[in-house]
Amino acid sequence: MHLLLAPLALSFLQAAGGAPTAATELPDLTLEQSSSLRCSVAFGLVHRAQNSGDEAAAAYPVMAERGQEFFVRTTAQLMDELGASRETIMGLVMREHAALKGSPERVDEVMPACLLMLDAAGL
Repeated sequence: MHLLLAPLALSFLQAAGGAPTAATELPDLTLEQSSSLRCSVAFGLVHRAQNSGDEAAAAYPVMAERGQEFFVRTTAQLMDELGASRETIMGLVMREHAALKGSPERVDEVMPACLLMLDAAGL
């Protein structure tokens, strides 16, 4: 898990009593929920790349504060809307993280829409 999500993930997992298991069934998300979660994770990956000095990531706005706030708001909203536990939310985050982490091209594909979403959120 990358630097941006690590402290939040740790607090979620501690409160939930551990990491989600493979048997944990994750809920289906609406398009809006899925997009917000994807962007939250993409912001974290960009933040991590920015901290590592990645030139491509430097082309994006700094994600440290804005990206983390977007993540916090998104996960809180998902918990409310889904009535989901922290463990379930972290399972969703980890699933999205796995889908994006290995593909910088995929992160670059989603970032333009995510940046619009970030601005629309007032962040």
